[in-house]
Amino acid sequence: MVINRHTLRWFSLGTGAVVLLLLAVCFWAALQHRESTLAIRPSGQGASMPDGFFIWHHLDANGIRFKSITPKDDTLLIKFDSRAQSSAAKEVLDRSLPQGYTVAQLDDDTPASLWISRLRDNAHRLG
Repeated sequence: MVINRHTLRWFSLGTGAVVLLLLAVCFWAALQHRESTLAIRPSGQGASMPDGFFIWHHLDANGIRFKSITPKDDTLLIKFDSRAQSSAAKEVLDRSLPQGYTVAQLDDDTPASLWISRLRDNAHRLG
């Protein structure tokens, strides 16, 4: 059985296209699962960091899962699996922490997604 050169060429191009498509899908899936981090800092001098157990309790009570809570340089860092979890946690912590604490997201975003996230996160403050 002899395979035509034209058929072999189309088979090679088709296989290459399928491989590129699979790589693109894998790359896209990897980008969708970005970690997100919240940083909690005391706003004033002399204030202490909030207790990690207090943070854990409020997040758990609201059904928000996190990967870790780590103190670092007068800041409490909370890691999440996704940006959605981080945003939900920010809303909960803004309500439950006493005055004097700043809750900020520390994502490593591209400039375009940074502007989009700023508009999305601050939309409730417009008007």
